[in-house]
Amino acid sequence: MSAPKVSTQNGDWTEVVDKLVAEKIASRIAAKDATIWGPDAEHEASIRLGWVDLHDTSRPLLAEIEALQADLRSEGLDRIVLSGMGGSSLAPEVITRTAGVELVVLDSTDPSVVGRALAGDLSKTVIVVSSKSGGTVETDSHRRVFVKAFEDAGIDAASRVVVVTDPGSPFEKLAADEGYRKTFLADPNVGGRYSALTAFGLVPSGLAGADIAELLDQAAEAAPELQADSTDNPALWLGAVLAASADRDKAIITADGSDIVGFPDWAEQLIAESTGKNGTGVLPVAVEVGAPELHSDAADLTNALLAEKATSGVPTALTSGSLGGQMLLWETATAVAGYLLGINPFDQPDVESAKKAARGLLDAQPEPEAAAFTEGAVEVRGSEGLLDGVDSLQGAVDALLGKLDAKGYVAVMAYLDSERDADLFGVRPALATRTGRPVTFGWGPRFLHSTGQYHKGGHPEGVFLQITGAHPTDVEIPDRPFSFGTLITAQAAGDAGVLAERGRPVLRLHLTDVANGVQQLLSLFGN
Repeated sequence: MSAPKVSTQNGDWTEVVDKLVAEKIASRIAAKDATIWGPDAEHEASIRLGWVDLHDTSRPLLAEIEALQADLRSEGLDRIVLSGMGGSSLAPEVITRTAGVELVVLDSTDPSVVGRALAGDLSKTVIVVSSKSGGTVETDSHRRVFVKAFEDAGIDAASRVVVVTDPGSPFEKLAADEGYRKTFLADPNVGGRYSALTAFGLVPSGLAGADIAELLDQAAEAAPELQADSTDNPALWLGAVLAASADRDKAIITADGSDIVGFPDWAEQLIAESTGKNGTGVLPVAVEVGAPELHSDAADLTNALLAEKATSGVPTALTSGSLGGQMLLWETATAVAGYLLGINPFDQPDVESAKKAARGLLDAQPEPEAAAFTEGAVEVRGSEGLLDGVDSLQGAVDALLGKLDAKGYVAVMAYLDSERDADLFGVRPALATRTGRPVTFGWGPRFLHSTGQYHKGGHPEGVFLQITGAHPTDVEIPDRPFSFGTLITAQAAGDAGVLAERGRPVLRLHLTDVANGVQQLLSLFGN
């Protein structure tokens, strides 16, 4: 094991860290002091600080998880599918990928993704459905379609469903009524993005074969240093780098040389949903090694790297350490950043807006908005006024990027299959190179539970490129009046509508033939 470490370059945060030490912010977080973030945040904070000692309070789960895994393996059940959104999927994904064990993460409503998960060997499959309430439309839909698939295959569906939820939730009652195999109750005083070391992170990871006891040990080793009112506390330094300067409000995150796999995506969700509200926040930009942003000296950027050295002259925090320690480090630093920004890091007031818009579209079932024009395999639509006088795909992209100001960012929102359409990620560095500005890339609807909060509640500096695709093969959702294809279409349209209502420029590109459309876009952007 190795305790987390933070070193800083190209900046001096000594005064800020001294202030945090003097105000005892670290020990007050450890003591679950809900007053730190001000009176408006006090109620929410009072029921959201359970994460600070999960390395102790989650220990009783270990024996339960180990026993269930042994039972499942004895029955030949070794294919674990996780249905979860936001922190419920991102943390287990990092844990299992770092451990080198297989977990099928289902956090999409794209029919292609759902169909591929269903096409695996059901005779060896158990699905873990993770939802605090059970009412999340994505996870409820996944549960329904897997139950039917098991039944159609002559398998006792109830014996193949494991539930992770909050105590007293409607989902706990449903699981009992349906006789599902096992229900794990998570700490209700932990929000989703801080839930890596709760049942939401540990159950699917442990069932898949990751050493979750070691993960808790790693966090336990890190805790004393992260809870100390000391200028040696790495969480205070990381929090200061992220949020001490109002002018530097974008953090570029990558892992270069770290053996932790996929960490930037988890950190992106944690920071974006925690800080992007009230017109402020830190925009985290998860990028690939060697990304253009890492060589930028832009005045509004900082770097937060799992690496040994800085790659540009901007203020930088370099972090290292074990996965469990890093998770607790970044959670603590994010809470510190919330304090420095003067916001509540535990609510997500704008996440619900896109959900409501999607539900409205599902209920109304409106006809699709007519395209402004079509070029090749791409139908083009835009927010009001964006496409005035535009009649080409290149012109549409130019019009969107023309709205980008000196401190702006581009958000690429791809409501497609992250495995089948993985090449599309190439538009991210291409756009960053072209614009000289940071570019986020999110697979929908997954990002709605992370950067989606920042898009609507953070600094109003973004321009938005939404990419959707046709669904030649759809998947029906049992006992629901809509399919997965209809659902993801409504989620994309609802998200675009909310962004447009808030004055954000949105260019919507719909691929009538996904494979050809992806190649068309890659060619357009020079890939």
